[in-house]
Amino acid sequence: MKSTFPVLIIAVLVIIIKPLSAQYQISWMSVGSLHNLYSEIGSETDEGYLHQTPYGLQWNAITPHQDIQVSKGIWIGAKNFTDQNNSFFPHKVVHAGPRVTGAGQFFPQEFKMISRFEKPLVYVNGYLSQDKTVTIAEIDSTLFADRIIINKVNTQLGITMTRRIFQFSQGYNDNYIISEYAFKNTGNVDGDPAIELPTTTLDSAYFFYLFRSAVCANTRYVIGNGTGWGMNTMIDTRGDGIMIDVPEENFRAQYVWHGKYPQFYLCDNIGGPIWELANLVDPEDTVGRLGASQFAGVVTLHADVSAVNNSDDISQPKTTSWEDSDALWMFSNDPYNIPAMTQEYTTMMTRGHRSPRHAYQVEPSGLPGFLQPTNDPALGTPGGFSFTNGYGPYTLAPSDSVTIVFAEAVSGISRELATSTGMQYKRGQINALQKNTVVFQSRDSLFQTFRNAIENYGSGYTIPRPPKPPLTFNVNSDSDRVFLGWTIDESDPPENFRIYRTFGRRYNAYKLIAELPAESRSFIDSVLLLANTDYYYYLTSVGTYQPGGPATPAGRLESGRFYTQTYDPVVVSIGTSVDDGNNSVFTYSLSQNYPNPFNPSTLINFSIPETGYIKLRVYDILGNEVATLVNEEKTPGNYYVVFDASSLASGVYIYVLRSNNFVQTKKMMLLK
Repeated sequence: MKSTFPVLIIAVLVIIIKPLSAQYQISWMSVGSLHNLYSEIGSETDEGYLHQTPYGLQWNAITPHQDIQVSKGIWIGAKNFTDQNNSFFPHKVVHAGPRVTGAGQFFPQEFKMISRFEKPLVYVNGYLSQDKTVTIAEIDSTLFADRIIINKVNTQLGITMTRRIFQFSQGYNDNYIISEYAFKNTGNVDGDPAIELPTTTLDSAYFFYLFRSAVCANTRYVIGNGTGWGMNTMIDTRGDGIMIDVPEENFRAQYVWHGKYPQFYLCDNIGGPIWELANLVDPEDTVGRLGASQFAGVVTLHADVSAVNNSDDISQPKTTSWEDSDALWMFSNDPYNIPAMTQEYTTMMTRGHRSPRHAYQVEPSGLPGFLQPTNDPALGTPGGFSFTNGYGPYTLAPSDSVTIVFAEAVSGISRELATSTGMQYKRGQINALQKNTVVFQSRDSLFQTFRNAIENYGSGYTIPRPPKPPLTFNVNSDSDRVFLGWTIDESDPPENFRIYRTFGRRYNAYKLIAELPAESRSFIDSVLLLANTDYYYYLTSVGTYQPGGPATPAGRLESGRFYTQTYDPVVVSIGTSVDDGNNSVFTYSLSQNYPNPFNPSTLINFSIPETGYIKLRVYDILGNEVATLVNEEKTPGNYYVVFDASSLASGVYIYVLRSNNFVQTKKMMLLK
């Protein structure tokens, strides 16, 4: 199946993003939980933008330093090729990435982003709040995706490559990005009509993709610098015919995870436990949280049988391999070096399905070994391995074209589960095998993401759409309250709105604080706000109940959070505890802990209206004191404390707040 879409359009915004170390424009896909950047040259090269690695392929992108992408490359090759100077090449290969810029081999012609609707504008205390700047050139309300990048590039081979990159914000399909490549034999080299190849047939054309990954930037300086280049990256494959895969894994994919790093001795490093302070780690984030528990990969959705048969060729890609990321042929690739191009074409691009799969070369025992690794994923190389996919051979007569479609995806366990699991491991409450078994739940999530992408593509991109997000979202703080206001497309209102809030850091767990009717355009948040504390919000439009559809269960869909996410905090100087409808006033108050039940820690809020000596203690069900959380004088305000019960047994506990003549008691449940 090939996708098509109309080209109706209204120009709205022009912002050119210039990378720091290359001359090419870039743009981010950033409306879902997976964010990635794309370059007009047709591939995303090693250190191509900020001299930072890894950079891009961020999940979950609400949290900083989640980058997984080190570099990508696309090589296009053919046999028996004659160029415009009548020079003959037994093998001709042109390269963009992983370590060459593509200059002089790939020639960008078009690079623009189209959106289904205007970009929502989010303001915090009057200033624009955003994480990434994007360029939106056109609006097309009929698009099947939220946003599409169109990237057209000519090549030295006379093949014009047009890639269309699609992203969806719908919550069940927002952690993959689809790329559709159309390769057409136009004879055009760089856009100059004077430099065209003779209109001849291209023989045995191959389209070859290289992916170098490192899971993930958050733990690069915790586990070891080499992990930032993918030295410990484990690579596994599905659908290559090398092994018999179970039916539910009947897809064509390669995927990666954070494998063993032998140079690290502090603990078993699968999942990237953070035990010690290091660069990119917050000082308070050394409780053992698993900082690299994601799984990432690429799944093939379609590859034409031939230029005259657009059916999906299930035998593609013909090459699935893993290659030394620092091998000589990854550097200084030259489209005029005939021996080198012959080696690239015959040894890498047309290698076929490499056996054994990388993961089984490292750990021949398979999954038990993946959970209890003993060997080095780098296999003695200085930089580890990249995975490759090669599609071909195709014969392309003049004006012939073929289409290849794949999805890049990342998924994993939640930050909360990564934190609680890492804490248990650091404290010796679970062993490495138990920890790694939790980490490998991320693989299950990635495989479900692959299936969702396949189903979405197979349906013709007809997954149910969430309602449109608000057009604007304004968040402003006063001394004791936060004012939220928004505007919407009044011609297409949602069923209602939901407001979510967190405090401390923008990537802490969010709590739904309000569900408002469709006519609402403002909200005052004035309940249980802590003084001098950072607060972050996002607002969603909520649709009506729908029976489900491709890759989507039944239920109510919400607009994507990244459209209205605030990236800058608001702060109140005076805490509040109750709202009388008009004004916020202080009272003595002890809130129910959250979450409840909990494991191993929970948050307790309390408010006091006057200066006094405060005692907050925790007792077991028999009345024995097990913890003193507060024992000091405090001034009026709202406060919170975290109760860490990792050393206690499961059960019901009682917490008591005493101040002056005030006493209040509540129960909470610890479940391990």
